[in-house]
Amino acid sequence: MRRCWQHVRMRFFRWLLVIVVLSQPAAAEIEVDLELVLAVDVSRSMSAADLAIQRRGYAEALTSATVLDAIQGGFLGRIAVTYVEWAGTGWQRVVVDWSVIESAADAEAVAALIVAGTGGTLRRTSISEGLIFAAGRFDASPFTAHRQVIDISGDGPNNQGIPITTARDEVLARGITINGLPLMAQPEVDVVWHIDGLDLYYRDCVIGGPGAFLVAVHEWGHFAEAVRRKMVLEISGLADDGLKRAEAAGGPRFDCLIGEKIWQRNRGNWDVP
Repeated sequence: MRRCWQHVRMRFFRWLLVIVVLSQPAAAEIEVDLELVLAVDVSRSMSAADLAIQRRGYAEALTSATVLDAIQGGFLGRIAVTYVEWAGTGWQRVVVDWSVIESAADAEAVAALIVAGTGGTLRRTSISEGLIFAAGRFDASPFTAHRQVIDISGDGPNNQGIPITTARDEVLARGITINGLPLMAQPEVDVVWHIDGLDLYYRDCVIGGPGAFLVAVHEWGHFAEAVRRKMVLEISGLADDGLKRAEAAGGPRFDCLIGEKIWQRNRGNWDVP
């Protein structure tokens, strides 16, 4: 009888423990001023040197005094970032998972992970799938913020996956802002996929949302400074006047399917440098 009573008591206390655990409120998400996805192009048109410049540039920007001042000058004084690399359809990788930055030590830890990335280039250029993947990163975020931004870089137009405008509109419908960093330096490889006016393509086909803007990089030597300036503007919530200048230029809108058309034209010319 005693054993039976002890068994009943043990079951009772186990159920009581379950009830107590279930009644506890879920752990609150950490609130930050900004959730920022850094989505970086690693398509085959990038050389190994280009990849190294990109990783170094983002690392230097995150640890710069101007970016840290912008972070610490926010209402909460902290942001959350994740760093991903993308190329063609199905070719995306997370280099740095969601991390909070509110101090120099935090920034240095994230920067160290970025420069430690060793992955090489991947085939094709699917900005559209890169955007969809980047938007999905917010679903995995343990943070919460009033502003969610995708900062996407790239050296060419979309040439694989769903149309870029379809992906852009899906992302914008979620309240996410897309800012662009078109890389307009003359490529060393795969020049047949290069287009003039990549900044206008990004303006018309890629970026969007509240305060959206772009910063064009015309020379790799200016990359780190462009990233620093862009991050300061994103963190502070200010728009860049570069977009306003592009809009004022007027003229016809860019063909948002130009990358797909170039692919169809050149896909048999694999021996062309």
